[in-house]
Amino acid sequence: MRATLLHYRWQLQTAAYFGVMVSLGLADAALGPTLPRLAAQTGVSIGAISVLFSARSLGYLCGSLLSGRLYDRLPGHPVMAVAALLLSAMLLLVPHAPVFWMLTGIAGGWGLAEGGLDVGSNALLIWVHGSTVAPYMNALHFCFGLGALLSPIIVARVMAASGAHASAYNVLAVMVLPVVLLAFLPGPRPPAATAEHAGMQRPTGLLPLIMAFFFLHVAAEASMGGWIYTYALRRGLADEAGSAYLTAAFWAALTAGRLLSILLSARLRPRTLLLGGLAGALASVAVIAVWPANPAALWLGVAGSGLCIGPMFAATVLLAERRMPISGATTAWFFVGTSCGAMTVPYIIGQLFEWRGPQMLLLALGVVLVLAMLVLAALLAFFPVQPVSRQQATG
Repeated sequence: MRATLLHYRWQLQTAAYFGVMVSLGLADAALGPTLPRLAAQTGVSIGAISVLFSARSLGYLCGSLLSGRLYDRLPGHPVMAVAALLLSAMLLLVPHAPVFWMLTGIAGGWGLAEGGLDVGSNALLIWVHGSTVAPYMNALHFCFGLGALLSPIIVARVMAASGAHASAYNVLAVMVLPVVLLAFLPGPRPPAATAEHAGMQRPTGLLPLIMAFFFLHVAAEASMGGWIYTYALRRGLADEAGSAYLTAAFWAALTAGRLLSILLSARLRPRTLLLGGLAGALASVAVIAVWPANPAALWLGVAGSGLCIGPMFAATVLLAERRMPISGATTAWFFVGTSCGAMTVPYIIGQLFEWRGPQMLLLALGVVLVLAMLVLAALLAFFPVQPVSRQQATG
């Protein structure tokens, strides 16, 4: 009877974390399709409005560091419920900020809440499932992609129906609120020293390298998802609705990649998924660059990059989990890397847009993906899987 109750609780907890990630995807992908309207709302240029990516990511960084310590010390679900309330409030405020500095502050609060939810759902899922977490981790990030896929579609349809981006943000804020119910669900405890991590040490230099890899592949994801809307508009390859659906296509492909990775993770090592994903993403960006005026090449390249980038986040977590023990604080440092990548590279691309035009998006993506390949090669060369019995096979 006790085993049945525990199994039911694990299922309920896992489903709740999946719901959290859908909400995160809904919120995260809303910024790109609304950037031109937010620029008009505050009277600034596209280059200036790109600061919102940095502000949100700076908030995300702070939220990751703060929440990582909280999850190791406090019950996790109430912490996630507070973060969900904050996220909903920030989404409601975004379209009502009359001046740019105020909108920048709201974006920081938006990121603070996202950091808390992201660290919590990843760390607590590992605590629930331990060494069997691989398919659940891939499914978790599939749920993020699902939310990110739906977000541009919701934004486009609501804006088309109402004529106002405020309505879209209101709808998304309401959709995030059910996460607050997590406060009433018992959560897992931090695994202070489990048998499966006994004797497992974190090698010097591993964490910075993992953080660097997170920085680079998340920068590529955030840059494509955040700027492809404006890229298509500036190149005259789509109107507002078409650009929104192009953004949705990127997130749809990313979601499909994460769904596919649930099956592939049982047969392929994380390193294989990461190497193949980086090579495919680089080839997809090259397709857009070689045929810059061809809408079909644009759609193919955007979809291809999303499909290839999709499995990377979960695969990177699994790659790290096989090399060191994962605590809330360790998970938080992973998300410091992701927030720095999402903070700096999309901002730089915004400045390059103003300076040399939309083609700079493709150049920046190419550089980032090549650097990611180099970092991954160093990680695999210098940090093999730790010799723990449960992982004799692979990394």
